[in-house]
Amino acid sequence: MKPAPFDYLAPTGVEETLDVLQEYGDEAKVLAGGQSLVPMLNFRLARPAVLVDLNQVAGLDGIQAEDGALRIGATTRQRSLERHVSSRPAGGPEDLLRQALGYIGHPQIRARGTVGGSLAHADPAAELPAAVSALGATLVIRSAEGTREVPPEEFFEGFFTTSLAADELLTEIRLPPWPEGTRGAFLEVSRRRGDFAQVAVAAVVTVADGRITRAGLAVAGAAPSTVQAHSVVDGLVGSEPDTGVIAELAGNFAAQLDPPPDTHGPAEYRRHLARHLLQRAIAQATGLAGPRAASAA
Repeated sequence: MKPAPFDYLAPTGVEETLDVLQEYGDEAKVLAGGQSLVPMLNFRLARPAVLVDLNQVAGLDGIQAEDGALRIGATTRQRSLERHVSSRPAGGPEDLLRQALGYIGHPQIRARGTVGGSLAHADPAAELPAAVSALGATLVIRSAEGTREVPPEEFFEGFFTTSLAADELLTEIRLPPWPEGTRGAFLEVSRRRGDFAQVAVAAVVTVADGRITRAGLAVAGAAPSTVQAHSVVDGLVGSEPDTGVIAELAGNFAAQLDPPPDTHGPAEYRRHLARHLLQRAIAQATGLAGPRAASAA
């Protein structure tokens, strides 16, 4: 199929882009990497009157590391971020990002797909929303009226839905520094490597003096949007890493999930995956278990 007719605009600056979005509002659709939008256009699931191409906009891409924090421009290619974190020493939140990015489609997709595009698309089974949620990211959003900063929980509102207004643009993702002793883990189950996750878990944990001092956990594929496992984090922080405690916390959290059934299995199947992957990811991030692949059920 071919897309419905649309006008095409290619602004070269952020301010120009924001003026365009303010002018056209809901009639406009933003194009970044196009890995999700182009198929939607071809199937006519999206029918914008105006397509706003961000690929010529200066200042929207790039990666900056500052005092342990990471600032990622919204149009940064996923492959560029993958290369960046892969060049960093093992350990820390880079472990989580490196593993999560490796699950996204295939190298050709990551070479075109953008970090901000994946977040703005808000697929509930996507890897990057789970990763930035676990890491405690701040999402920077701009409009012609000004700038606002929101956490992932305020940004992701539901199935393919975010808090972005029609005249707003996600411009940057800021990841905070994590202390020494931090390790990350990302695990998912899918039919085949590169397929959409049936369930995925992002975990980042700091252990100091034998106790967990900080943690972030997020689950994808088990709800209309990424879910942060706050109850598990609360139960972990202050305690020593213990497989029994981890199993109990993961089980209690998974039991409260209400994932929609689909052709891959009933809701109980996804709850089982969430419980199992949470246990493994936390064990891996705390050093209780080594990394293992989990790309197929």
